Amino acid sequence: MFLRRNAGKTVPLVLVITLAVMLIQSIIALINSIPLSIRTIYRYTDAFLGVSPRLDPTMTPTFVKTLTTNPPVEIEKVILCRASGAQVKSIVGKWPFAVMAMERADLDYYLQRQGAKGITGRFPKDGAPEMIISESVARNLNLKLGDTFLKPDDSENFSRMPVKVVGIIKADRWMMLSNKQYFADTQPIPIDFALIFTKDISKQGEYDRWAERKMKGEFAQLFAFHQIEKQSSEMFAVLYKIINLVIGVLVIVITTMMGMLMNIYQSQRLVEFGLLQAIGFTKQQLLKRVLIESLIVIVGGWFVGLAAARGVLLIAQAALMTPNAFALDVADPMALMYTVPVPIAILIVAIGTIWLRFRNFDPVAVVERRLV
Repeated sequence: MFLRRNAGKTVPLVLVITLAVMLIQSIIALINSIPLSIRTIYRYTDAFLGVSPRLDPTMTPTFVKTLTTNPPVEIEKVILCRASGAQVKSIVGKWPFAVMAMERADLDYYLQRQGAKGITGRFPKDGAPEMIISESVARNLNLKLGDTFLKPDDSENFSRMPVKVVGIIKADRWMMLSNKQYFADTQPIPIDFALIFTKDISKQGEYDRWAERKMKGEFAQLFAFHQIEKQSSEMFAVLYKIINLVIGVLVIVITTMMGMLMNIYQSQRLVEFGLLQAIGFTKQQLLKRVLIESLIVIVGGWFVGLAAARGVLLIAQAALMTPNAFALDVADPMALMYTVPVPIAILIVAIGTIWLRFRNFDPVAVVERRLV
């Protein structure tokens, strides 16, 4: 009842908590979108194990034989492909990406493995400078059917001939694919890369880790999704330590501010507390009442802050992330957990403030107007 009657006093308290929670959750979710976007870009690698012979074309058959002999899980298919480098846009700048070129039959299998639902346009013709890309890549690079992507004069997206986009793959995963014959005709070194697929896709990660141990010390480079996850976590480890420090300072500042506001807020109610105790309320009853009111304000501000943060993140997702195919988890559980210390710290300060206020509280003095 008091909270409704005195909205002018309680709303500022709720607003401070709301802004703190909104700020923390939004910052953490946006920071987390960086490694999340990186993992999203390279998510296609969780469908296979890539094997590079490190510029020695004679070693590819040897590596394939090693990795398909007595594996821990059943192997379904091995694709020999050609590849070249390209660049895509990420939140923190440009990132390298692979254009993979394979035979048409292998291309059909690869798209099925990646969960593609068909293409808009057509497949590349054998030997023609053509390629297909997924919808995510098309949004990220602002490409459409008929556009030229790989070019002789583009050092980041190089090809000996201009390569046109002739198909858009209906899939969320990032993919750039071409025909193997064109790459075989234009690459000076005939290097085949191997893509090894397990029969059960859910066991691909298990096989990848086995292969990593098996090939340790060999003159081969492996590409597996678990490596990308590990690298993305290590890459931002220092950043998260800095964020923890910043959030800690923010919680201290907000908590101190709330403690002062709570003290002012409770001081303005001394007459009310004195009169209530004078007519029969015990200190325990008053303390319980004030604690419940504080809990409502703090928890209410926390929930409103979460809702406000979600609104901010939805706007950021629609205006910035989705148009560029960047990833953002609006309901990021880690960002939610970072907001928990705010209401806890404020509640502790509120309890301390209330306890100090009631410890030596004298209702007679209030009634006699000695404190007003």
